[in-house]
Parts: sequence; C-alpha cells; structure tokens
Amino acid sequence: MIKLDRYDLAILRILARDGRITKSRLAEEVNLSISPAWERVKKLEESGLIRGYRADIDWAAAFKGSRIVVEVTLSRHTAQDMRRFEERVLAASEIVQCYATGGGVDYVLHVVARDIDHYQRFIDSLLVEELGIERYFTYIVTKVVKDVGEGLPDFDDVV
Repeated sequence: MIKLDRYDLAILRILARDGRITKSRLAEEVNLSISPAWERVKKLEESGLIRGYRADIDWAAAFKGSRIVVEVTLSRHTAQDMRRFEERVLAASEIVQCYATGGGVDYVLHVVARDIDHYQRFIDSLLVEELGIERYFTYIVTKVVKDVGEGLPDFDDVV
C-alpha cells in the first residue's frame, strides 16, 4: 500500500473532480511546481490508485432508460457460488455497478435498462441461469439526488 501525504490526497480529489485539468492548473491548486506535481500523478497512476480517466456523462439526457437498484441474496455463500455470480455480473452490460455487502443482502446492483420490460427480461434471464439467487428486491430510481461518481470526500483522514 502506498503512503499518501496531503499533496497526494489533494491531487486525487482534484483529478476525481476534473480529470482534464492542465498540469499547470493542477500544480497551482496543490501549491507545487509543475514537475513535482506531475511526478506525483505518474506515481499515483503507476501504483494503481489512479485507474483511468473518464468523461462524466449526463446519461439521463443521452439515454431515456430506467435506472434500477437491486438487492440480491444468494441461497448459498460458498466461494464458488459467489464467484459464479460475480463473473455473470461482470459480463452483464446492464449492470453498471455492483457492490458485495455484508449484513442482510449479499449484493447491491445498479442496473440500467431501456425500460422496465427490458429490466424484467434481464432479471428473468439471471434466474433461468441458476446463479443461486434466493431472492431479489427491485427499487426503481425516480430521481438522482446526488451522484459524485467515485470522487474522494473532502476530509484529510481518508487514507
């Protein structure tokens, strides 16, 4: 695990907010000269802490589909059963996020579908595949209140 100081944390916060920031603007915001700031960025990339850069797309404007949150509980909790379910999740383009959770449910999925019928056909296909889903609960997203992607909270004791 890489040891992070306040400059590294500041760089991560800034890049999470604006991945297209210029080298000079980044250096200015973290109060370093350009070369040391950029060396830190390269070190964070090489360590794997910065996995990539993405565009923040307004999918609601570009795609008039449905967002659904699904809680999934598996019938068995063996490593093989969980691996089989997770491999299927990774292969499903409808699932845009998946969290393995403790306490109550095993997974929370964020699903994007063209419409509710598309979602139901997708869930039915998962059930037919016998992935060990014991039960699932569906929640239709009616409004996104806050979405900061995977940005870092603005406090110093994160890492």
